[in-house]
Amino acid sequence: MDTLEPRFREASYPVHSYPELSLEAWQYKEPVAERSLGDETLPSDAVTIAEDSEERNDEAVLLAVPIVPYSSQNVLQDGCFLESSEIDRLLDRLRVKKNVILQGPPGTGKTWLAKRLGFALIGQKDESKIRAVQFHPNLSYEDFVRGWRPTAEGKLSLVDGVFMEAIKAASRAPGAKFVVVIEEINRGNPAQIFGELLTLLEAGKRTPSEALELCYPDVDGKRRPVHIPENLYVIGTMNVADRSLALVDLALRRRFAFVELEPRLGARWRDWVASKCGVDGTLLEDIQRRIEALNEQIASDARLGKQFRIGHSYVTPANTLEAGETRKWFQQVVETEIGPLLDEYWFDVPGEARKACERLMQGW
Repeated sequence: MDTLEPRFREASYPVHSYPELSLEAWQYKEPVAERSLGDETLPSDAVTIAEDSEERNDEAVLLAVPIVPYSSQNVLQDGCFLESSEIDRLLDRLRVKKNVILQGPPGTGKTWLAKRLGFALIGQKDESKIRAVQFHPNLSYEDFVRGWRPTAEGKLSLVDGVFMEAIKAASRAPGAKFVVVIEEINRGNPAQIFGELLTLLEAGKRTPSEALELCYPDVDGKRRPVHIPENLYVIGTMNVADRSLALVDLALRRRFAFVELEPRLGARWRDWVASKCGVDGTLLEDIQRRIEALNEQIASDARLGKQFRIGHSYVTPANTLEAGETRKWFQQVVETEIGPLLDEYWFDVPGEARKACERLMQGW
């Protein structure tokens, strides 16, 4: 008890009371039985059981399904450049508001962070409790919630969408946490895609008494009211620099907490790219200075603003660089990624984009 009770008070700990701990233990995944293929020698850590059956005397190997704990510290270890306290505040907002949107300039790691926040909220790296979907202009209520779908027999059948499947899964296991990650939430029409469930997203309306009937009945033809359970959370991402998209309507904005992510090019970024990505440490401060100078120019431009700054993902290699490849890699990033983006930003003054690229590459 002396060990557990301080852990219950930690925001990132998967359980916060003895009843929750008991429920997590009860829901622990049982070992999965796999038939041996006649091998006489079994692994030393395998457990064998003899079946009580007159017809079958073969053995089964029980392989334990591991549960991998995951917390805010794991988010940092995976390469997040936020501070530990910032991640904890994000998780607190998610627990209270139930719905959070990560917004910011391109390349600030919104999509990367969303799923890992989900794992930290759940307390373990369990893919089965996280569903991801990307909004786009053609996505509809019928895709996301419920609608008619053609079958192989040439008929139509009612099929639940991603969100309705998540609602049912969360309702069946009220002691566990489930997360739906919505990428580019402003690329679709959220009011049309959520339908009547947009009202029920609100944290204060997640009770059976607030349940509403859907546009489509259940598969058996009956109309049963639906509510969004308390243990289902929504994490969305939004690129605020995309000028082709309309602003999020107020009905959706009121139901989500919005968290701004900014370019992070500090000491944590330098340590990561030097130790994990093979970037030459002697060039890192110069790269940081050049990108920060470009971001200052973008933020001070009245036609753009801080939401158009260049995120740290642009200068964080996805794979480890070979020794001596740092200059070549940065030149390629500027020429093929940052340069075309600047051309889009300053489409009406192409000379401005060209000068910005020249300043980035000056002396390289």
